Amino acid sequence: MLVQQALGWRTGILDLTRGEAGTRGSAAEREAEADAAAEILKVSHREALDLPDGNVQNTLENRLKIAAVLRRLRPRVVILPYWQGRHPDHYTTATLGYEACFAAGLSRLDLDASHGAPHRPYKILYASLYSDVRPTFVVDITPYIETRQQALLAYRSQYGEQTMGAGLFVPEADIRERMYSTARHYGLLAGVRYAEPFVQREVSAVSDLMSLPVQSI
Repeated sequence: MLVQQALGWRTGILDLTRGEAGTRGSAAEREAEADAAAEILKVSHREALDLPDGNVQNTLENRLKIAAVLRRLRPRVVILPYWQGRHPDHYTTATLGYEACFAAGLSRLDLDASHGAPHRPYKILYASLYSDVRPTFVVDITPYIETRQQALLAYRSQYGEQTMGAGLFVPEADIRERMYSTARHYGLLAGVRYAEPFVQREVSAVSDLMSLPVQSI
């Protein structure tokens, strides 16, 4: 997000749940932490829906809730969790979010006009950092790696040192090493120091073979 901010784009975060079912922290604590992380990332907008934590389902009602936000904010690019993962809420959101993006563009969708005119994002991407898949592309985040660390550690209820749920969360002492080593791995794939991986389902066209990045040999 900081990369897009530096390029002049506005960014935003939509949380589908309030984290009320989490092993650590309350919904109020999670909200305060999310606000702090959003401020560190300098996002233009952040809000949370009221989908039940731990029970996100791909229903028409939930698609309409997300579609209403999409029509109001009108994003060009939407980044969703990858469609495979450990947490059911995450991989369900991949499909739920995609179908909400499609629904938001339907002119006869059952939504009040106050949410805005039909809008369908141009590009849907999937964040694949925590999935064992080869990314479609990576984004150079070298200038922002420390800020990324700060935003992650803003979620103190999850990453702060505590005994509750110790086996479920990465120890705070290990977070920096893991984050930097993972970002370094993806950076090496693309010839930069630190990078963030993403997946897209569609094939991209290239107009000039001579301007392709990343040396082959």
